[in-house]
Amino acid sequence: MDDTTENKRTPVQLLAFVIDGQLYALRIAIVVRVVRMVALTTVPKAPPIFLGLLNWQGEVIPVVDARGRFGLRAKDPESDDQLIIARTRTGPVCLPVDVVSGVIERSTDEIKAPEEIARGLEYVAGVTKLDDQILFIHDLDRFLSTDEHAALDEVLAEIG
Repeated sequence: MDDTTENKRTPVQLLAFVIDGQLYALRIAIVVRVVRMVALTTVPKAPPIFLGLLNWQGEVIPVVDARGRFGLRAKDPESDDQLIIARTRTGPVCLPVDVVSGVIERSTDEIKAPEEIARGLEYVAGVTKLDDQILFIHDLDRFLSTDEHAALDEVLAEIG
């Protein structure tokens, strides 16, 4: 077996979650913690992509609107919703989700590049199948635009 074949079989661990009936995932390596939904602190003048702030163990973490970014209908948070706290290259963010399904593993050869599937999947790092569903693996580093990152930095500096 050559190195190329070995690399294609490298396992990738993913945290699967559901938003509005659709299955999504993040690479487990960037996930810090999953917590139950709590009241969020709203931030005046924050861009629409930000739902508020989470104070988690003394750290202020921005909560981003995954539903809006994915083109899904807005929904008021419910007590049984969950929050995924994850790391990005610029710091932690929090995603509200309906439910976390669990950790799954796929080999790299089971994950397709987003451009092989469709255009307009700029926030997607890969696509794979899980049973009879399509699983979109999201890239949180591409989730926010440069302007949104700058706005977030500004908001966090103000509350500083």
